[in-house]
Amino acid sequence: MVNIRKLKSDLWESADLLRAGSKLTSNQYCMPVLGLIFLRYAYSRFKLVEQEILKNRPVRGGRVMPVEASDFLSKSALYLPWEAQYEYLVNLPADIASAGLTNQSGHTMNSLGEVVNNAMELVEAQSEQLTGVLPKDYTIFSDELLAELLRIFNNNALDKVGGDVIGRIYEYFPNKFAKNIAQDDGVFFTPKSLVKMIVNVLEPRGGVLLDPACGSGGMFVQTGDFVNAAGMEANSAMTFYGQEKVEYNAQLCLMNMAVHGLNGLIKSGDEANTFYHDAHNLDGCCDYVMANPPFNVDKVNSESAQSAGRLPFGLSSVNKAKEVGNANYLWISYFYSYLNERGRAGFVMASSATDSSGKDKDIRQKLVESGHVDVMVSVGNNFFYTKSLPCSLWFFDKGKPEALRDKVLFIDARNYYTVVDRTLNEWREWQLKNLNAIVWLYRG
Repeated sequence: MVNIRKLKSDLWESADLLRAGSKLTSNQYCMPVLGLIFLRYAYSRFKLVEQEILKNRPVRGGRVMPVEASDFLSKSALYLPWEAQYEYLVNLPADIASAGLTNQSGHTMNSLGEVVNNAMELVEAQSEQLTGVLPKDYTIFSDELLAELLRIFNNNALDKVGGDVIGRIYEYFPNKFAKNIAQDDGVFFTPKSLVKMIVNVLEPRGGVLLDPACGSGGMFVQTGDFVNAAGMEANSAMTFYGQEKVEYNAQLCLMNMAVHGLNGLIKSGDEANTFYHDAHNLDGCCDYVMANPPFNVDKVNSESAQSAGRLPFGLSSVNKAKEVGNANYLWISYFYSYLNERGRAGFVMASSATDSSGKDKDIRQKLVESGHVDVMVSVGNNFFYTKSLPCSLWFFDKGKPEALRDKVLFIDARNYYTVVDRTLNEWREWQLKNLNAIVWLYRG
């Protein structure tokens, strides 16, 4: 049995040593390193799916029919051309210039950085939503340093574990980077156990899913796994929409979705600032809304927010500068407003939002009176990778049966967790099942 925590730690320490030795800033090294992990994880999934495809491959003229990109599409995996496969990259000769390699455009490549850039372009060509997303600045590394990075992420232990564990390693790196660059651009990652809990309670079966603060796409990936495990095909059953103001996060989201074979429409930048834009025009149209929005945001322009709509219960308190001083109830209103007549929402929220006063209290009363508040879960400290604050999980259901219209399930799970280390707690699979069982009992 591979010790996953040790493997993660070894990979991280090696990458961190190289980062320190390269004299690059976190903004410079972060995305290229994540790009290499993306390639390695994509290659692992590629090899697993290739084995599946080859099991029942037809033979013609004594030859097994070669695998094609369409075979991978039907299996929710990304097809990788040979020059983009990790095995090819990690076994290249030290002297690239003498190897006579040419890129897609037919130009000779003289450095390993150029070869990796070309691999990224080949991968982008396989997925329309990846166009322009993958890092292609690998010439900032010396050939020696880049070869060492490729070697580190080709750790043999990765070939001895299942695809889901490789996924956990892939997710671990964004989480580790979050600790290092959270101050750079507000990156904030949702713990997997909270995402799983949200998906398990909402039980997505098909339709439109929106995450208006989608970060690195964890809600989409977990939903895809849930839908596929239920015997459906996620890309056929679900339509994924995301908004993410930080463009770096949106790139990670598209990479994360692509490696899991998911298609989605993700908008980023100023047009994706949810306070002022409904970027996909989905108000009242969503079967599911899932999100972990930034907590306690201040200085939101109240007039712009009001004119952007999606506030069915009115505006939160406004200060003298005509700003909303705490945007928690803007988010809560949006999540409710996006739902169609039978839609369900699940989201992470600051614990303080459950008993805040003033206009927030009025909005909360109207929410309760709607009969659509379904489940509330109190979560303890240390579930997040970069903050230690407690939180709550809120769930709405506009299609609640009549017998539950005036009922809300409250679960106090503040003292229910598994300790991972000194600064991190989580729910293990058996704990998620126990919490889910309570929800099933409540729903009859």
